[in-house]
Parts: sequence; structure tokens; C-alpha cells
Amino acid sequence: MATWINTPAELQARYQQRPTRIGLDTEFIRERTFWPQLALVQMAVGEEILLIDPLAPGMADALAPWLADTSITKVMHSASEDLVAFKHTCGELPRPLFDTQIGAALAGIGGGMGYQKLVQEITGVALAKGETRSDWMRRPLSESQLQYAADDVEHLFALHDAISARLQAQDRMQWLADDGERLLASVANDEERWPHLGMRSAQFLDVPAQVRLLRLLRWRDVQARASDRPRSWILDNELAATLARTPPADEAALAKVFELFPKAPRKLSSAVWQALTTALADEADTPQVLPATDANKQALKKLQDAVAQRSRELELPDGVLASRKHLESYLASRQWPPALAGWRREQLEPRLQPLLP
Repeated sequence: MATWINTPAELQARYQQRPTRIGLDTEFIRERTFWPQLALVQMAVGEEILLIDPLAPGMADALAPWLADTSITKVMHSASEDLVAFKHTCGELPRPLFDTQIGAALAGIGGGMGYQKLVQEITGVALAKGETRSDWMRRPLSESQLQYAADDVEHLFALHDAISARLQAQDRMQWLADDGERLLASVANDEERWPHLGMRSAQFLDVPAQVRLLRLLRWRDVQARASDRPRSWILDNELAATLARTPPADEAALAKVFELFPKAPRKLSSAVWQALTTALADEADTPQVLPATDANKQALKKLQDAVAQRSRELELPDGVLASRKHLESYLASRQWPPALAGWRREQLEPRLQPLLP
């Protein structure tokens, strides 16, 4: 039976027990905002499940010590967006982190497995899939919402035990710890320096156009954070790529381009023009997106084949060792990507370096 917690004192009293681990999950709303709006926190503590109301005054401050206490392992599943919600609402990130989705991949159980599928794989329990589109900000929550929320943490300890046993047998616990810290670091330092690298359309732009795209995307990120609106509401990717590829001659020409895009930010026209035409202090260091040439495609295929071979040898699911994006970065810059540091570099660099053209 889950316990509803809507006063900070109730949560603070349980914190005095200092468990060695807790299971954590959240429900949040992010359709109309840049930052996720934390609506519910589910916490498994021993045999008890707490459903914590973060909308209650003072609850964020009561949650913060739980997150910051490094003597308590935080067991979560596919935690990336939950981490952003915790950071924004509580000002803390849950350390140390044991992400069961990452752990399942490293243990060779499966890559990118959802919580329901992983629970069934390990425990044999089939969970209901309802309430995924619920309004979690409403109060009171329905019984079905409360049950669904409780289910999301009820089996985390069983997953933790089973995955830990496999990782220990494979001598991969440090791999998981490293990946957890890398995930936490990416959330702590969430301002992407080179956002153009994540846009597929950038590979069809020449270098000056890529620089213009970088200017627009950095401006968009600042605007989205300041206004707490989704990035696409500020400037969508298609319009950003269009302006970068064929920059208008002046602000009047920019206005004409905006007429072709119903969702163009007309009220921000002057700001967009300023961003497009103002050099960044570090744009001379802009890394180039790998051009979509036949030679590059062939070189990338060799790297992908080598990664796939090493994945089979390690019995890892596809995509765990290295993503296409990271291999493209390696091929374009000839520099080892920071995202592939640590154990991944040890496994891959001896295989990949000889393949660089």
C-alpha cells in the first residue's frame, strides 16, 4: 500500500532512518515549458512506497537531502528527464545513481528496455500500461493514477539486485558507475556548446552555414530557458536550417522568409537578425559536422562494423558502445569524443583508430 506524503515533516522524519538505497521515479509535465514541471515523486523505501506531492510548500527542500546524500544509492529507470526535473525543482541531483535501463544494457539483457518490459523479463510480473497520458498536476489524483505511480518503483529493488549480480559476475559494475556519473554530468552541465552537431540537416550545410546555424541555436536556447518555453516554440529546426543555409540580405528580407513559416517568431524578428549576424566569441573553434559524401559514408560504415563486432564479442546490445553521432564526431574531428571516454575508449580505440582514412 502506498503512502501519500504532502507535508515536508513526514518526508523529513523518514529521512532520519537513512536507508542504504531508495527507488525513485517522477511524473512531470513538459508539453508547454522548457523545464519539466515536477508533478509527483515516487520513492520506494524498504517495504514502503511513498507518493510525494512536490506541489506542497516546502517539499522541494525536504527532497533535496535525500538526493544529495551519497550514502543512499538511488535506483532509477531511464532517469535522464527525471534528473532534469530534480535539478530544476530541488537544485540537487541523485547521487550515486543506479540506472536499471543502463545496467540492463551493460549486463547484456537488452538495450533501451522500457520499465514494464524489463520488469517482466526479470521478475515475470506484467504491469499495466494505463495512465501514461494522465494529468499529473491535478489534485486529488485518482486511484488508478496512484496505483500506476506506485508500480513504477515497486520492482526497482528486484531489478537492482538481479542486474547488480550479473554486472558483478561480468566485472562491469564500474562501467555502470562511470555511465551514471556521465549522465549526471551531462544534466549538471546542460548547456550544449555545439548544438548544431545534433541536427541531421547540418551535414548538408557548408562550414559558414554551420556557424550561422550554431549562432541561431545558441540564441534559441537562451530564449527558451529565459521564457520557459520549448525550443521549437522559439525557433523550429527547419526555419533555423533555412536561415543558416541561405541567409537573408537584411531584416526586411528576413521578414519575407518568416511569411513562409506560419510558426516563425515574428515578434522576435530583430533578435533573430541580431543572432544570425553577430559573431560568437568561440565560433572559430566550431567543430564541423561530417559532410554527407560517399567517402565519409564508407569510412563511417567501417567504424560501425568494427563497433558491432566488438559489441558481439562483449555480448552487448547494439548502440551501447557507440552511437552513430559519436562515430561521426570522431571521423570528422579525429579527436576521441568525450562521451566515449573511460571504458568505451579502452574497448574501441584500438579497433577504430587504424580505420581512420
